[in-house]
Amino acid sequence: MPEAAPVTRVAVDAMGGDHGPAVVVEGAVIACRELGLPSILVGPQGTVRAELRRTGGEGLPIEVVDAPYVVGMGEKVNRTTLKRRSSIQVAVELVRDGEAGAFFSAGNTAACWTIAKLALGTIAEVDRPALAAVVPHVHGRTVLLDVGANAACKARHLLEFAVMGNAYTRDVFHTPNPRVGLMSMGEEETKGNELTKEVHEALKGSSLNFIGNVEGHDLFSGRVDVIVMDGFTGNVALKASETLAESLLQLLREELQRTPWTRLGALLSGPAFRALKRRIDPAEYGGAPLLGLKGCCVIGHGRSNTRAIKHGIRVAAEFGRSGVNESIGAELRALGARKQEAGA
Repeated sequence: MPEAAPVTRVAVDAMGGDHGPAVVVEGAVIACRELGLPSILVGPQGTVRAELRRTGGEGLPIEVVDAPYVVGMGEKVNRTTLKRRSSIQVAVELVRDGEAGAFFSAGNTAACWTIAKLALGTIAEVDRPALAAVVPHVHGRTVLLDVGANAACKARHLLEFAVMGNAYTRDVFHTPNPRVGLMSMGEEETKGNELTKEVHEALKGSSLNFIGNVEGHDLFSGRVDVIVMDGFTGNVALKASETLAESLLQLLREELQRTPWTRLGALLSGPAFRALKRRIDPAEYGGAPLLGLKGCCVIGHGRSNTRAIKHGIRVAAEFGRSGVNESIGAELRALGARKQEAGA
């Protein structure tokens, strides 16, 4: 029998998120117990160890690494931030030095993005790393990128995003020949702004399985596996999607409690409702991988609860053992070679 792939150890920013170390450490303990995922918790040692004792995590394969400083959720990233031995900085350096296979944080997104890019560097062929998020549809999932790392983009950046999203979807979700779409305001090639028109032409000439422009309703239609857009558009789309899912769950709970008959129906239909929640709850998707770096980084939502932390660590571990970074580099090199041949 072939040997099982080694388990990826994830360096976790224990201080990240709106709820602080209490939620992050508990989520890491749950990930270790339920999913068998070891981690390295990074933060002020006394604080982190106290939470580890409180959650009963002592004795599990969870290491604690001291980092005296914390980057606040609303803190502006500057030179002072980058010079501190913060929990984000130390955790990312563990990945850089090979002591961890991936990094996860629900902390300050700008700090995570900046520190990861500086400490790890980008894949040689990548100009702009991109955040990729996952949204569910009836038959599976769709990967969206960029969802917030790059508000303003050029055509070359969106082309890179398409290649990175294709590789991630294929290597992590095992989707053969992913269908790639470009977000626009109409399916016709003539629709959209000058940027989308230029990117459309470039994607048509690529080796990707490009099916053309898509619109907002295709986020959940299952028509494509990857949707490419600039980070401003992607961030708005992602946050609207997350809020819609949360609102639908809340409305459903209220309606099911309205009368004795609906409460009885809810009781009988409990397994189906729980399955529905798992499919649309943003916490089940954990976080957004930052693609294009020489290392595996996943950034979770600041409001992450313990379940979201658990799944964020899971996503980071899956990313770490996927080999997707090597695929991204190889495919972008091949794209560059085809461009040179076409130019010649």
